[in-house]
Amino acid sequence: MLVSDGAAILGLWFEGQKNAPRWLCECAEGDLNVFAEAETWLYIYFAGRNPEAFPPLRPEGTPFQKKVWAILRTIPYGSTVTYGAIASRLAGQTGTGRMSAQAVGRAVGRNPISILIPCHRVVGADGGLTGYAGGLDRKRALLSLEGSLPAVKAAMAKTGKNPP
Repeated sequence: MLVSDGAAILGLWFEGQKNAPRWLCECAEGDLNVFAEAETWLYIYFAGRNPEAFPPLRPEGTPFQKKVWAILRTIPYGSTVTYGAIASRLAGQTGTGRMSAQAVGRAVGRNPISILIPCHRVVGADGGLTGYAGGLDRKRALLSLEGSLPAVKAAMAKTGKNPP
């Protein structure tokens, strides 16, 4: 489900995704330029290529969530980062010295624009696949599409855990 205010993408959710707004079923369909831009981006992405130009995005959330989501947008295609690394980066930006990886995880889980804001690229401290509002099978498929799933498996193998 793709949602826009006419100028920017406000949401992109999988069917049955956790934290998807209940009002989605009340939305009207329409042809918008921003939908065409998002469709082109998604077409390129699902063809296994790194899309260059993003459609305009306007995720709604708390100031903390928006900071986390901004960091997610900097994770390169085909790469992964841990919740702890995001927490450390935020702590450095805010000068707090320490930030909770769990708080970051909650913000990541509330990302309203799946795929375009790549929350699927965030993994556990051991490199393992942890929660994904769209489901772990989808997370695994997206990482595989980007070519980063082998790196996730290698990181987990180093810790002695069974890879996904």
